[in-house]
Amino acid sequence: MSNLFIASSSDVFFTAYAQSDVFGRLIILSLISLSLICWLILLQKAWQNREVRKLSLQFLNTLSQNKQPVLTLDPATLPKASTKHAPHPYATVLKALKIKTLEILEKNHYFLRERHPEGSLPPTFLSQNDVELIESHVITIISNELRKLEKHLYILSTIVTLAPFLGLLGTVWGILITFSGLHAGGSAASNTAILGGLSTALATTVLGLVIAIPALIAFNTLKSSVKSFSADLEDFSYQLLGQIQLEYRKVEVD
Repeated sequence: MSNLFIASSSDVFFTAYAQSDVFGRLIILSLISLSLICWLILLQKAWQNREVRKLSLQFLNTLSQNKQPVLTLDPATLPKASTKHAPHPYATVLKALKIKTLEILEKNHYFLRERHPEGSLPPTFLSQNDVELIESHVITIISNELRKLEKHLYILSTIVTLAPFLGLLGTVWGILITFSGLHAGGSAASNTAILGGLSTALATTVLGLVIAIPALIAFNTLKSSVKSFSADLEDFSYQLLGQIQLEYRKVEVD
């Protein structure tokens, strides 16, 4: 029964396209193009979201079982993305925090050597300003990773707005064609124009709504998922910063 419904719906749109004039056909083709773009982005972002969530869960499970300090973790022991360019936010945040912390510790160690050219050096610590600098750097990395996850989502929001307006344009154009045919009288040509106008008006309205509704649902769902993932990623970064502070922050005693 579903196959029959799909077949009859396709026949309706093909008939509407065949009966439309050039401008009406352009509107219908534009709507179909928007539909294809919408579904391509929807499927790609849904797959990406699923893979990132799955990889992040594996990464966190492996990290929780590893009791090594953050700065001594071997990246080879942690789960990796399936492809080189696939997003891996948790690993990126960990790597950025590790590199920045080691860079600051090395800088502090250099200045300690300058101050104590002879004799034993005191332990190298992180100051409060160092911790804030690391935190600022990690927040920047998180923003960059979230931008990767949100890439192309603006196209869905554009389609949500554009598709109904294109449908409305087709509706108005079809009604104009219909009134033009009515004004021409009851000839065969005018009847064809009336049918073509009505087909254009109704088909474009339906197409516009059929495209906009899934795009709206997909956009809101994906946006909510990215927002939730952003909160999880921030919690993870603060956990790492907490570990860094416990291991390397200098305790100031009054």
